[in-house]
Amino acid sequence: MKLAVPRESEAGESRVAATPDTVKKFVALGFDVAVEKGAGQLSRLLDADYEAAGATIAADAKTAMADADVVLKVRRPNDDELKLIKKGALVIGSMDPYGHEDAVKAMGAAGISAFAMEFMPRITRAQVMDVLSSQANLAGYQAVIDAAGEYDRAMPMMMTAAGTVPAARVFVMGAGVAGLQAIATARRLGAVVTATDVRPAAKEQVESLGAKFIAVEDEEFKQAETAGGYAKEMSDEYKKKQAELVASHIAKQDIVITTALIPGRPAPRLINKDMVASMKPGSVIVDLAVERGGNVEGAKPGKIAKAGEVKIIGHLNVSGRIAASASLLYAKNLAAFLETMVDKEAKALKVNWDDELVKATVLTRDGQVVHPAFAPETE
Repeated sequence: MKLAVPRESEAGESRVAATPDTVKKFVALGFDVAVEKGAGQLSRLLDADYEAAGATIAADAKTAMADADVVLKVRRPNDDELKLIKKGALVIGSMDPYGHEDAVKAMGAAGISAFAMEFMPRITRAQVMDVLSSQANLAGYQAVIDAAGEYDRAMPMMMTAAGTVPAARVFVMGAGVAGLQAIATARRLGAVVTATDVRPAAKEQVESLGAKFIAVEDEEFKQAETAGGYAKEMSDEYKKKQAELVASHIAKQDIVITTALIPGRPAPRLINKDMVASMKPGSVIVDLAVERGGNVEGAKPGKIAKAGEVKIIGHLNVSGRIAASASLLYAKNLAAFLETMVDKEAKALKVNWDDELVKATVLTRDGQVVHPAFAPETE
């Protein structure tokens, strides 16, 4: 069995899909591991460390992926990379398929078995494989660090002989994994933190972290969660009531962090230009959903925009801004999933296509797009 870890080709992607620690695990499972030269450089992982773990360093992507049975990726393979991967190979990564149906078709046409890690079911058995949670956790942390870096005041309250510096007021919109970590990080930095979410279960989680929960808590709110634990799309009437409450609250905040995403949909607009204009000079907004259209009017992907005296941070690939930590967790997610596809005694690949984890994540197989969300409709 050969396993390949190419260097990520997408501009701005600093993460890598395997670490020396996971390479050791793959070697123990019976894989011959090829890592492309410099693949881990932006995550502070050296070629020498991969070699010490048992990998071979390949001069380029073509050499790394030649005849590989498994290819581990952070981003889905592009057209050039697909030409280098043999038919029937397992390709595991974050495939970002929504809105990129042509790319999914191309993977099907290439004959690879592509697995989208972001479709991993949120069940106990798969927690160690949950890339959305591992990367969102770091993005929530980094959002607060980025905000603190742009905010020209201290975060905690400081009582000095010369006077008292008030604590920053931080409002987190969306209390999923990223939002909860943002709350915890802002609290650790000494800010006064409030948060909102449309899911009722989030209230207890927010308050357990020492933040105050802000929401219109009516009957619709009490039923605003899917069976899978994701937020439901709310009615226009609820959105109006919530927007009025949020608008009055935002005007008093120093830092706002938005994290709201609905799988397969554009990011919901949470903050309009009037809300931005109501904030105090020097306030900072971080839009973690900017890659999906953004929660904040005026956010610009990959840039720090200014609306009057308010900064709107729209960094892309936020978890990748702390690549050394992000790669460490992401690589473990992939390793845990791949391990379920290996016969440890025979040291051979043995994919159980009926396994619920495999069925949930496989996008393409045997030249076809097989995932129900993307497979062509049959009469």
